[in-house]
Parts: sequence; C-alpha cells; structure tokens
Amino acid sequence: QVQLVESGGGLVQAGGSLRLSCAASGRTFSRYAMGWFRQAPGKEREFVAGISRNGVSTYYTDSVKGRFTISRDNAKNTVYLQMNSLKLEDTAVYYCAADDRSSSTVVRSWGYDYWGQGTQVTVSS
Repeated sequence: QVQLVESGGGLVQAGGSLRLSCAASGRTFSRYAMGWFRQAPGKEREFVAGISRNGVSTYYTDSVKGRFTISRDNAKNTVYLQMNSLKLEDTAVYYCAADDRSSSTVVRSWGYDYWGQGTQVTVSS
C-alpha cells in the first residue's frame, strides 16, 4: 500500500501559478500511475490530470489543457502538478491518487485506489 501527502496549495490571484506536490511512501512509487483530482464546494470530485507509471503518457481534462502540467520524479517518489494561468473556477481541494492496476504506459481517469488528504487551492479575483 502507498501513502500520499499533498502540499503546495494556497491562495493565489487569478492568472497566477502554483505547483502542487504529492510525496509517496510505502510501496515502490514506480508501480503506480498517478493522478490529480479536485473537488469544489457543492460539486463532485473530478479528474484533472494523470501520468503513467513510466511518465511517458499524460492525460488532462479539457478545462486544464494548456495550463496545467503533470510530471513525476520516480527517484524522489513525487508527482507534481504545475498550474499556470489559474482561474477562479480552479478553486477546489486537490487530491493526489495512485493506481496500481494500469500497465506502465497507461493513464486513465478512473480506477484510483489510494488517495491523499487533499490540499486547498483558492484562486481570487
């Protein structure tokens, strides 16, 4: 089993940037495809971005394409979400998640079994 801890959230003005980090511990990090999800008040949790076990494949929800970049450093057991050109509608709790059932080059928006506690991102006008 893997444990996930997010960091890097905070308050930022619209148009600004933040980088979220998710540190993993426990089982070998490279066994997991990783994803970022978010949940805004009153809304369901939604997939934001994912990256395959080997880092070759990435996948983004349409609303963040061109603004957000997911990356991973398997040597540091960490996955990142670089968020640029932030909008008010990006305000949410952001969660890191791990999927140990995908093959090395696959990334998907579902099927994540392990979750962090979340980090708040607030975008102000």
